[in-house]
Amino acid sequence: MSVLYIILSVLFVLVCAGVTVVILLQKKSSQGLGSIAGMGNTTDRYWDKNKSRSYEGKLERYTKIGGAVMFVFSIVLCLVR
Repeated sequence: MSVLYIILSVLFVLVCAGVTVVILLQKKSSQGLGSIAGMGNTTDRYWDKNKSRSYEGKLERYTKIGGAVMFVFSIVLCLVR
């Protein structure tokens, strides 16, 4: 195996572990599948407008970024091998 593949594999495992930790730190969504169908509460509240600056909002953003990084790493690993 090439050195590049080993380094990328180790980084991929670390990113996966990091995303797993970030997901486990998030609070459970109480709306469940009802939020997908639009059956949740649709009122605008102060909390909803400023959620991105809160701890939960940051965890949600880190989850999205980590998922994108995992996707890119998986494609690069397939191409390098």
